[in-house]
Amino acid sequence: MEADHEDGSYDRNKELKLLDETKAGVKGLVDAGLTKLPKIFVHDNHKVNISSSSFSATNVSIPVIDLESLHEEGNSRHEIIQKVKDAGEKWGFFQVVNRDIPPCVLDEMLDGVRRFHEQDAEVKK
Repeated sequence: MEADHEDGSYDRNKELKLLDETKAGVKGLVDAGLTKLPKIFVHDNHKVNISSSSFSATNVSIPVIDLESLHEEGNSRHEIIQKVKDAGEKWGFFQVVNRDIPPCVLDEMLDGVRRFHEQDAEVKK
Protein backbone atom coordinates (compact mmCIF):
# COMPACT_ATOMS: atom_id res chain seq x y z
CA MET A 1 0.00 0.00 0.00
CA GLU A 2 1.29 3.43 -0.94
CA ALA A 3 0.58 6.35 1.36
CA ASP A 4 0.08 9.80 -0.06
CA HIS A 5 -3.63 10.63 0.00
CA GLU A 6 -4.95 13.27 2.34
CA ASP A 7 -5.88 10.67 4.95
CA GLY A 8 -2.48 8.96 4.56
CA SER A 9 -3.66 5.85 2.72
CA TYR A 10 -3.79 4.82 -0.90
CA ASP A 11 -4.72 1.32 -2.03
CA ARG A 12 -3.73 0.97 -5.69
CA ASN A 13 -5.01 -2.59 -5.94
CA LYS A 14 -8.42 -1.50 -4.66
CA GLU A 15 -8.63 1.30 -7.24
CA LEU A 16 -7.57 -1.06 -10.04
CA LYS A 17 -10.22 -3.56 -8.97
CA LEU A 18 -12.89 -0.85 -8.88
CA LEU A 19 -11.92 0.30 -12.39
CA ASP A 20 -11.98 -3.29 -13.63
CA GLU A 21 -15.40 -3.94 -12.10
CA THR A 22 -16.93 -0.98 -13.97
CA LYS A 23 -16.11 -2.71 -17.28
CA ALA A 24 -15.92 0.81 -18.71
CA GLY A 25 -12.13 1.00 -18.92
CA VAL A 26 -10.19 4.15 -19.71
CA LYS A 27 -12.81 5.25 -22.25
CA GLY A 28 -15.39 5.15 -19.46
CA LEU A 29 -13.21 7.46 -17.38
CA VAL A 30 -12.95 9.89 -20.28
CA ASP A 31 -16.68 9.68 -20.99
CA ALA A 32 -17.33 10.43 -17.31
CA GLY A 33 -15.50 13.75 -17.71
CA LEU A 34 -12.08 12.82 -16.34
CA THR A 35 -9.83 15.89 -16.28
CA LYS A 36 -6.84 14.55 -14.33
CA LEU A 37 -4.83 11.36 -14.74
CA PRO A 38 -5.93 8.92 -12.00
CA LYS A 39 -3.25 7.89 -9.52
CA ILE A 40 -3.55 4.24 -10.58
CA PHE A 41 -1.90 5.17 -13.89
CA VAL A 42 1.06 6.98 -12.29
CA HIS A 43 4.07 4.84 -11.43
CA ASP A 44 6.68 6.98 -9.70
CA ASN A 45 8.75 3.95 -8.77
CA HIS A 46 9.24 2.99 -12.43
CA LYS A 47 10.83 6.16 -13.79
CA VAL A 48 12.87 5.73 -16.95
CA ASN A 49 16.13 7.58 -17.37
CA ILE A 50 15.76 8.72 -20.98
CA SER A 51 19.15 10.40 -20.96
CA SER A 52 20.77 7.01 -20.37
CA SER A 53 23.31 6.03 -23.00
CA SER A 54 21.57 2.65 -23.33
CA PHE A 55 18.38 4.29 -24.64
CA SER A 56 17.86 6.52 -27.61
CA ALA A 57 14.54 7.29 -29.28
CA THR A 58 16.27 7.02 -32.65
CA ASN A 59 17.31 3.38 -32.19
CA VAL A 60 13.96 2.07 -30.97
CA SER A 61 11.76 0.19 -33.41
CA ILE A 62 8.62 -1.86 -32.97
CA PRO A 63 9.21 -5.57 -33.66
CA VAL A 64 7.86 -6.62 -37.06
CA ILE A 65 6.80 -10.23 -37.67
CA ASP A 66 6.74 -11.18 -41.37
CA LEU A 67 4.40 -14.12 -42.07
CA GLU A 68 5.22 -14.37 -45.78
CA SER A 69 7.38 -17.47 -45.34
CA LEU A 70 4.95 -19.20 -42.96
CA HIS A 71 3.82 -21.81 -45.51
CA GLU A 72 7.26 -22.49 -46.97
CA GLU A 73 9.22 -25.58 -46.06
CA GLY A 74 12.02 -25.34 -43.54
CA ASN A 75 12.34 -23.74 -40.14
CA SER A 76 10.26 -20.64 -40.95
CA ARG A 77 7.31 -21.58 -38.73
CA HIS A 78 9.54 -22.21 -35.71
CA GLU A 79 11.46 -18.96 -36.35
CA ILE A 80 8.23 -16.96 -36.61
CA ILE A 81 6.91 -18.48 -33.37
CA GLN A 82 10.17 -17.57 -31.64
CA LYS A 83 9.97 -13.99 -32.94
CA VAL A 84 6.38 -13.67 -31.67
CA LYS A 85 7.41 -15.07 -28.28
CA ASP A 86 10.41 -12.73 -28.00
CA ALA A 87 8.43 -9.65 -29.07
CA GLY A 88 5.62 -10.50 -26.67
CA GLU A 89 7.97 -11.00 -23.73
CA LYS A 90 10.23 -8.00 -24.41
CA TRP A 91 7.79 -5.49 -25.87
CA GLY A 92 4.26 -6.71 -25.17
CA PHE A 93 3.23 -5.96 -28.76
CA PHE A 94 4.46 -6.25 -32.36
CA GLN A 95 3.42 -5.54 -35.94
CA VAL A 96 2.45 -8.37 -38.29
CA VAL A 97 3.03 -7.99 -42.04
CA ASN A 98 2.20 -10.24 -45.02
CA ARG A 99 -0.61 -11.94 -43.12
CA ASP A 100 -2.92 -12.50 -46.12
CA ILE A 101 -5.96 -10.96 -44.41
CA PRO A 102 -7.93 -8.74 -46.80
CA PRO A 103 -8.00 -5.06 -45.78
CA CYS A 104 -11.83 -5.08 -45.78
CA VAL A 105 -11.79 -7.77 -43.05
CA LEU A 106 -9.37 -5.72 -40.94
CA ASP A 107 -11.46 -2.57 -41.45
CA GLU A 108 -14.64 -4.35 -40.34
CA MET A 109 -12.84 -5.77 -37.29
CA LEU A 110 -11.70 -2.29 -36.26
CA ASP A 111 -15.20 -0.92 -36.85
CA GLY A 112 -16.62 -3.68 -34.62
CA VAL A 113 -14.16 -2.89 -31.82
CA ARG A 114 -14.97 0.82 -32.14
CA ARG A 115 -18.74 0.13 -32.06
CA PHE A 116 -18.31 -2.00 -28.93
CA HIS A 117 -16.29 0.63 -27.06
CA GLU A 118 -18.67 3.42 -28.02
CA GLN A 119 -21.63 1.65 -26.37
CA ASP A 120 -22.94 2.66 -22.97
CA ALA A 121 -21.10 1.04 -20.07
CA GLU A 122 -24.23 -0.88 -19.03
CA VAL A 123 -24.52 -2.48 -22.48
CA LYS A 124 -20.84 -3.52 -22.43
CA LYS A 125 -21.28 -5.20 -19.04
